Amino acid sequence: MPESKKDTLPLQYIKGIGPQRAQALAKEGIQTPVDMLFYLPRTYVTHLLVPTLASLNITLRKQMQAFDENSVPNLSYQQEYTIIAQVVLHKEHVYRFNKKLLLLELSDGSGSKAYIRFWSYTEFYKKLYPEGSTIILNGKPQMDTFGKISFDHPDIQKFDFEDQTDYNAGAILPIYKLNEKLVKAHITTRILRKILQSVIETHLDTIKDYFSQKFREKYSLRELRDSIKHLHFPQKIEDVELSKHRLKFDEIFFYELNLALKNKVVLDEKKGLLIPPKSLLARTLLEQLDFELTGDQKKVIREIVADFESGKPMNRLLQGDVGSGKTIVALLTMLSIVEHGYQVAIMAPTEVLAEQHFHTISKLVEGLDIPVTTLTGGQKSSIRKESLQKIESGEAKIIIGTHALFATKINYHKLGYVIIDEQHKFGVVQRADLIANSSESLGNDLIPHVLVMSATPIPRTLSLTIYGELDVSIIKEMPKNRKQIVTKIASDSQLKQVFDFVKKKIDAGEQAYIVYPLVEKSEKMLLKSAIEHYELLSDEVFQGYKCGLLHGQLKWQEKEEVMKAFLDREYQILIATTVIEVGIDVPNASVMIIENSERFGLSQLHQLRGRVGRGTSQSYCILVSNDKLTYEIKGKPLKEDEKRAAVIRLKTMERTTDGFEIAEVDLKLRGPGDLLGTRQSGLPDFKYIDLITDGEIITQARKIAFDIALNPSTLTPIEREQIMTEFSKRYGAENFYRIA
Repeated sequence: MPESKKDTLPLQYIKGIGPQRAQALAKEGIQTPVDMLFYLPRTYVTHLLVPTLASLNITLRKQMQAFDENSVPNLSYQQEYTIIAQVVLHKEHVYRFNKKLLLLELSDGSGSKAYIRFWSYTEFYKKLYPEGSTIILNGKPQMDTFGKISFDHPDIQKFDFEDQTDYNAGAILPIYKLNEKLVKAHITTRILRKILQSVIETHLDTIKDYFSQKFREKYSLRELRDSIKHLHFPQKIEDVELSKHRLKFDEIFFYELNLALKNKVVLDEKKGLLIPPKSLLARTLLEQLDFELTGDQKKVIREIVADFESGKPMNRLLQGDVGSGKTIVALLTMLSIVEHGYQVAIMAPTEVLAEQHFHTISKLVEGLDIPVTTLTGGQKSSIRKESLQKIESGEAKIIIGTHALFATKINYHKLGYVIIDEQHKFGVVQRADLIANSSESLGNDLIPHVLVMSATPIPRTLSLTIYGELDVSIIKEMPKNRKQIVTKIASDSQLKQVFDFVKKKIDAGEQAYIVYPLVEKSEKMLLKSAIEHYELLSDEVFQGYKCGLLHGQLKWQEKEEVMKAFLDREYQILIATTVIEVGIDVPNASVMIIENSERFGLSQLHQLRGRVGRGTSQSYCILVSNDKLTYEIKGKPLKEDEKRAAVIRLKTMERTTDGFEIAEVDLKLRGPGDLLGTRQSGLPDFKYIDLITDGEIITQARKIAFDIALNPSTLTPIEREQIMTEFSKRYGAENFYRIA
């Protein structure tokens, strides 16, 4: 955004603002007239957009019916709705410890009613929204089993007489978010509109479009100033959608351009190891396997081998569901690297998983004369010293470890391939440290090939955004000999039958997991704990059976001992917390019981289920939940939308084992901010783009950004200069990579 004397004019001198309002706006990050222009409406009020309470009632009833029909319902219940209604009645209820609940009964003359619930500041809200007042509310509606619609603390604004007149005349009215500071400064939506009208007249011309007319026409983008004007004062609904599209495109385009240019710098300035496609070691191992690779596994191997022989450094994400066979794919590609005199490092998130990889890979490469070693933080000093000597001398060809691989200075001997397992468990800096260390061991500006693996499938739109600079390979096809896990939902009242089923399976020589959400009993959360139930289950329910206990408060050595004992069948039942979410393979374990399953995230449930189904026996996952999903947390009832989300999670698990489908549902339920620890992956807080619904815009913007980075001649010199100037303003000089 340009800076000029006109643009930097203090806000208080803008018509309608003044010192007090300027101070309140500054606290919202609005410092200049251009900042004011980009303070956009949160929603719009028009007859075409605002549903009546009667039509909303019908919509929500259809969603309720979807639950009753035992199908995974549409997730639109999470959608925010804007409603215009009159407060017709105040109702008060007293609940725990003499606390008051205030209900505002709403009516819009359509024959249906709705209620707003306030759990605090009840006297304040009674005065703020008296009976007879007309309001605009924006929030997520809930519907109980009796068909009553309610909103919990929605965003509310009074609907003044002038706005009502304009609304009735068919106008499209922008509604702005007003926080407490703005309200105290006597700023209303109507006042904001008047201020913005003035700012548009005096300062809109300071906005210069960084996309040329030719560029905009090619990609069907609206002019920037036109977009801003129509977002504040649209003449028709189409104006809003086209203008939103422009700002969404800009935001994700420059983010993807940042990724593309960083990738271009790596490709231009660094060389990768040039590895021939044929490998005698890989062919030997392939012929020794007692199973055939799936079509997807073969395809991914071809993609990786093509990267090896390109002479460019590979930077690839391999996504594959639990049990899809990522490890054998990684190993076969490792052998190509090892055969040409280079080392390979595999970084796992836990010592238990590193140990699992060590045993699995060591067994597979028996007879191939390939030394495999481990490097973990918990090793004895003598073992660690020996491992370091083997690494530095080059004797160790495959090195498997945890964060210890980059925690201290390690002198690798030509480390040419870095594989990062369950990458979301590691931060960006940690991954970069390992890659930099390996690059140093190669010299001559060479950098290693990098394969990032994830057993947690990531929805396409999210992977394009988080890993925009990575090529993506996907294994969806499961091995032919792997049986699909049967998943069932059970209530607490059915636990006896569930435990009888577990005994039957154990008597047949199989093993079982029973997972609890807590380690110890909590007074604040009325959920079941592993320690409490370990005593109950081992002493009473499963008396005579061998039970083990595993939780996060144990030392790592104790965790390893318990898991090894379970693997060696010293325990028949392992009672645990989610510490087993990323754990070793126990082929004999065929039953997974998850208690309080309504309290687990969908991705976590899927990961836990993946602990079984590793052997030849039919495996089962039983999701045990409270009969009515009515657990209370800290004295407050579970909200209706939380109940619905819990039902969606459980029904999705029961219906499908497809990790990619599960990931899509999980993204819609949780949003991108918390999914997969994306915050540590450097994902910004986007202002306009919606990573859930704007997949087409993300795909288009990414393609354009990468095309420009790789083929800058498609732009004129002026177009390149304008785009890069805007890019540097958004991402700073340290991320400025000029398009030559």
